Order: sequence, then structure tokens, then C-alpha cells
Amino acid sequence: MCGIAGIVGPLASDFRLAQMLETQIHRGPDNLGKWVTEGQIALGHNRLSILDLSEAANQPFQSTDGRYQLVFNGEIYNYLEIRKKLESNFTFRTQSDTEVLLFAYIQWGEACLQQFNGMFSFAIWDTLEKKLFAARDRFGVKPFHYAFFQDSILFSSEINPLWKAGISKKPKDSVWAGFFVKGTYGQPDETFWEGIHQLPSGHFLTFQGSNLQIKPWYDFIGNLSKQPEVNPSEMEEFILDLLLDSVKLRFRADVPVGFNLSGGLDSSTLLALVSDLFPGNEQIEAFTFFTGDERYDEIYWVKEMLKGRPYPLNTCLLQPSEVPDLTSQISRLQAEPFGGIPTLAYSKVFKSAREKGILVLLDGQGSDEAWAGYDYYLKNSVSLVQGVNTSPVMPQALVEEFAGQFEGSSYPTPFADSLLNLQYRDLFYTKIPRALRFNDRVSMAFSTELREPFLDYRLVEYIFSRPVEFKIKDGQQKWLLRKIASRFLGDQIALAPKRPLQTPQREWLGAELSDWVEAQLQLLTSKTNWFDSKNVMAIWDRYKKGEQDNSFYLWQWVNTAELLK
Repeated sequence: MCGIAGIVGPLASDFRLAQMLETQIHRGPDNLGKWVTEGQIALGHNRLSILDLSEAANQPFQSTDGRYQLVFNGEIYNYLEIRKKLESNFTFRTQSDTEVLLFAYIQWGEACLQQFNGMFSFAIWDTLEKKLFAARDRFGVKPFHYAFFQDSILFSSEINPLWKAGISKKPKDSVWAGFFVKGTYGQPDETFWEGIHQLPSGHFLTFQGSNLQIKPWYDFIGNLSKQPEVNPSEMEEFILDLLLDSVKLRFRADVPVGFNLSGGLDSSTLLALVSDLFPGNEQIEAFTFFTGDERYDEIYWVKEMLKGRPYPLNTCLLQPSEVPDLTSQISRLQAEPFGGIPTLAYSKVFKSAREKGILVLLDGQGSDEAWAGYDYYLKNSVSLVQGVNTSPVMPQALVEEFAGQFEGSSYPTPFADSLLNLQYRDLFYTKIPRALRFNDRVSMAFSTELREPFLDYRLVEYIFSRPVEFKIKDGQQKWLLRKIASRFLGDQIALAPKRPLQTPQREWLGAELSDWVEAQLQLLTSKTNWFDSKNVMAIWDRYKKGEQDNSFYLWQWVNTAELLK
């Protein structure tokens, strides 16, 4: 996992590219590479060495004949299997997945994307055709941002490098309005900033001359009808094999690997699978955070799960006094709103892992969307927030003219089944894109790589395509996953109801952090014309009196104030 950046057009220069790379150096401190033809093309790379640690695998990576230049962020987990398909036609100089990716593109063109099981965003420059080809993985685990400026296209792994290159920092009011009115984060190609776009997940782009084309390459819906026919009596074993293979692939690395644990079903199952594959490996370390508040902390359950297993546990304490400085630090790197104090707690996990020399962590992201794990799936609700009874947003605090800029949030409904449509929305438009955005930026802030075994496309497609009775049975969500997990875990864990990952955010904001919150709210209303300041302060007064059951909207405001500084 790394950082990539590039410029195609008259703005291409060594100096501007170097500024962009320096801005995201935390993504790859091991090597900074550039390939520049002034006024035409500039490609850059921040390397975090995970596979083939030699200098031969540094990027930009050039084809043997010099025609192609590649910059690549992510991992191709099945690179060894693809390499075997290519060895008869190519001579390999490295042991890296980077070289496999480039040769796969030379061999198959854009069809190479169908071969990859991984998380990736990359760009290839064809020096003969003067053409840029870039692509992003199926679920958008790895980011790709781009902008047009002075007859050039600029791209990078994060937003800050584009600002550094000269793109103005101007809020996109329609996206911000949607965020405050409905809690949305824009469409798959949008960011919170005017002129800065995302390449949507499962898409590729080409840029030649002044012609930009963006096309989908991943046909999730089409693939659902191509799933293998498995006898119901053998389905459990088939899924377990997929899970084990997904974990095994994601342990491919030339650096130490660990995992992020909570006390829930997903990470417990992940722990069980790791134990099954690597039963005596004491080099695999576990990490978890806690706040010292027993109402929310899951450290007891984490320790129970680790009993009898050889994996050392690293615990990371988050205290309320740390929140203001951490919010400032993480907001600068995120450059867009993020989920709340749990993201700050995660930052301590990644920092701890880096300090221990663990550069790769696995976690359980992606299970709820495929296996129907959220409470609102049972209610057939359009909710976007788990575990909240009242509206999580406060549009009444907004100035009417600003709120009216929200253009509405409509999502495709390609299925006859409403549950499938909710799952599809969460996979490609709401939950997963948002969580992956937070997770990439907070892990890379500390030069660590995060891998998600539950987002292996083979697993997601197969589980998604199963009838509802395999996902929800007798009111029990993620039923088949629980059944599989019960082989390894006690029923106390395997059958426990889902608990949202939480911290004492609601309590801290209204008590220990109330002075800081009030200062942030004053800053927010003075920096923008989006809010009715009297309404904001009235809502804040009620919050301090304990009249609200969630802090989602309050975190929105506090976080936004930090982002607009």
C-alpha cells in the first residue's frame, strides 16, 4: 500500500509533483519515486514496502521496453497465481505484485482487471499512444482522486496533494447540504470539494489528448447470476473454504501481519480463521482500543476470545483529553468528514501497530453489508445509521437557502427484493464507501496497511446472492455466518446480538469536551453562512441537558468546523 500522484498536461513538472508527493509522504515513507517529462507527464509514488522489499520493486515501474510506466497503490492478493499465467510470455525481474500488474495489463489490456483479487488504484502511462489508463478496485478500498486544472488532469491518493498542486479549496455546497440534511456523503464520483472528483469503485478511466472517458469494469449484478451451484448441505463448508482462502491470501506479505479486534462476531470469526490457519504463530499480534468506560468497552470480550491463543494483545487507551488534538490531526489528513470518535480511537491502534513494527492489519469490515447485519435490514428502513432511534441529523439548524441545495439522495433499486436493494445501497453508495474512505486515510496516516477479508469479491457475491433465509432466520441476522462461527466460538459470542462499535462520544461531547464543542460551534457558525446560529446554540443547550439520544449531528458540526479552518 502506497500513495500515487500524477499530472498529464502542460502543468506536469518535477517541482509540482514533488510537492504533491511530499503532502502524502505518510502513505509511503520507504521510497519516493518520480518519472517526469516536463510539460507532458509526471508520475510519482510514495512507497510503503509490503511485498518484495528490494529497490527493484520501486515505482514508477517501467516495462522492459520502456513503453509503459506504472504507479500502483494497494495489493494484488492473487499475484502468484496470475504470475504463473504470464511466465511463458514474460521474464520477471522482481517478486512483486507491481510487476505482475503491469505485465497483466500488457497481456490483456483492460480485461486484466477481471483477473485481480485485491485492493488497488493505479495509473499506467503509454508513452507510445500518449494515453493514461487508471483503475480502481471493485469496492473502492483504495482511493483515486482527480481534478482538471489549466488544461491538465491531476490525480492523487488523497485530496491534500491536489490542493497543494493549485486546486482551490472550495466547498461543494450540494454535498455538504446532503451531509447535514440526510447524513449522506455524495455520489460515488463526488467529494466534498468543488472540482475534485473520485473515480468510482469498479471503474476505469482513460485520458488521451483532451478526451476523458470513465467506464465501469465490474459487473456486480451480472456476476450474481453466475455463482456456483452448491448443494445446501455443502454450502456451509463452501463458504468456510472461501473465508479461509480470503484470509490466507491477505496474509501474503514480506512484513509482519496483525489484526484489529473488537468483541463482536466479525472480528471474532476473523480471529478463529487466523487461529485455524496459523495455530502457533506468536508473531501475529492483536490490537484493540478502549476508553475506560465499561458501558462501551469490549476489552473483556477481546481477552476472552484470545484465551488459549498465542497472539499478544496490544491495548490502546483513548482519553477525552486527547480528542481535540486528535480531531485536528486526523481532520487534516481525512480532508472530509469522518465517522466520529471511534475513528480517533482507530488512529491509536494504527499508531501502536506501526510502533510495534506491524505494518499490515486485518479487520472485519464488510461483513454486515453482505450478510445483512444492520438492525434496519429487519425493519426494512431507509435509515443510514445503525442503533439510532431518532433522526441522527438536525436539518432545522440550517439556513433554508443552503438546505435547499441538497439535490436528493436516490439510489438504484435493481432488485425486486427490498432487502437486496438496501444491501446494494450500503455496499456501493453509503456504508462501505464511507467506511473505506475513513479507514484508508486513518491507517495510512501511520504508514500501515489495512486489509478486509470479508470484502473478497468472491465471498461478497456468493453471500449476497443467497436467499434471505440464509442471512436472516428466526430474527437472527447474519445467520449462516453465526452458524459457521459457532464451530470455533462459543454461542455467547457467535449468537450475541450486533453491537455498534461505540465510544462514550455522546457523553464526552456534552461533559468533558463541552467547552471545546462550544468553541467549535461558534467557529462553525462564524465561518459559514450555512447555519442559523440561534438554532444551533438552542440545540446544543438541549443536548447538554441530556435531551438527545445520539451525537451524530453534533459530531458533524464539530468535525466540519475543524475541516473548514
